[in-house]
Amino acid sequence: MKLLLAGLVLTLIVGAQAQWYRFPGEAARGAKDMWRAYGDMWDTNWKNSDKYFHAPGNYDAARRGPGGRWVATVIRWVILKYNVVQLDSAADQEANRWGRNGGDPNRFRPHGLPKKY
Repeated sequence: MKLLLAGLVLTLIVGAQAQWYRFPGEAARGAKDMWRAYGDMWDTNWKNSDKYFHAPGNYDAARRGPGGRWVATVIRWVILKYNVVQLDSAADQEANRWGRNGGDPNRFRPHGLPKKY
């Protein structure tokens, strides 16, 4: 009886809180958003545009929900921790946080960048 009651309470808490079953899909779509922004950055090869591409990648991923926000944080952490790519500057990290927190990515848009991006 106690086990049944504990299971019922746990189900109610989980169902009311996080909709945990959406988390993996949000994370996958968030990772795709980050990958797209990374690809756009490489495709344009625009001088001083890396901060701009960091912000919308994180912004789009975070808009997916908690899973997207989590994957954006993890990707940045892995890049910093293991130097997967050149070490990110403090300005890049600011752009990451700005985007993840819902700030307008155009704040970092370089002058003359094609409207496609």
